[in-house]
Amino acid sequence: MGAATPVGLEVADKRVFAWVPDWPGWCRAGKTEEEALEALATYLDRFAPVVTRAGLKLPESAGDRFDVRERVKGDATTEFGAPGAVAGSDREKVTPAVARKHVALLEAAWSVLDGVAATSPATLKKGPRGGGRDRDKMLAHVVDAESSYARKIGVKYKPPAFDDAAGVKAARAQIVAVLGETSDGTPPVPKGWPPRYAARRLVWHVLDHAWEMEDKRP
Repeated sequence: MGAATPVGLEVADKRVFAWVPDWPGWCRAGKTEEEALEALATYLDRFAPVVTRAGLKLPESAGDRFDVRERVKGDATTEFGAPGAVAGSDREKVTPAVARKHVALLEAAWSVLDGVAATSPATLKKGPRGGGRDRDKMLAHVVDAESSYARKIGVKYKPPAFDDAAGVKAARAQIVAVLGETSDGTPPVPKGWPPRYAARRLVWHVLDHAWEMEDKRP
């Protein structure tokens, strides 16, 4: 039997997020710890192609067993539907190899979202997720959210229109420049996010909406 996959749990009253610190973007939620871990295992099949696109490789035993290494208390952000608590593992240093991994996964996530959007209709199935956003509103939401996330790592810019390809590319290049640097684990700006947390929040958000868009295709 291979090694268990280390995970963290963010626990609030009505929602729990499970995430894999070593693999930003592999993060799912459930009403309980058990449901969150089950969802994490289920989504391995969707996350693995992202890893491949990033030029990386998951361990052979990834997802076979989970080892909960830390639990953090969730808050209103958790209940709303986003992993909002900074954990101990998020404060660990970022080596050159880790920085390259973070950037590769984020760029792969953006590529996945672009691919899904290119093959999705403008009008999506309505449902409880995302307030019923259609394709273009979902893409705009991702771009707008990234401008807010970017400020947490010291990057400030006016959000470009989602269909301004050059503007989006330039904005994202600024995010990549920061996440591609080594770090001792502290936030790059006061009241900001540690780079590891920023990476996992960014990749999670992009993939969450890419997969939502796939699920809401007519």
